Amino acid sequence: MDRDQSQVVTTLRGTPGYLAHEWLSSAITEKVDVYSFGIVTLEILCGRRNLDHSQPEEDKHLLRLFKKKAEEDQMLDLVDKYSEDMQLHGAEAVEMMRLAAW
Repeated sequence: MDRDQSQVVTTLRGTPGYLAHEWLSSAITEKVDVYSFGIVTLEILCGRRNLDHSQPEEDKHLLRLFKKKAEEDQMLDLVDKYSEDMQLHGAEAVEMMRLAAW
């Protein structure tokens, strides 16, 4: 393919709430995929989306809420309350949250 037949797109693309901060600085590495995987893992464990506009302002962003609960040592509060399995294995879910945020 000749150079005049190709096209380069330099605009930022992605889903809000899943983009790693590295996207903003243009220093893209494999870490951006790891960040997105961690966010999805937190969503599964917590039973909610990363950006939930139905929540109060202070709880709207899952990652911000996660950091607050981690500082308060109350991460068990984040475990999906509607999943019996998650509730039965709360300690393991919290460990998975720690891995997701690592």
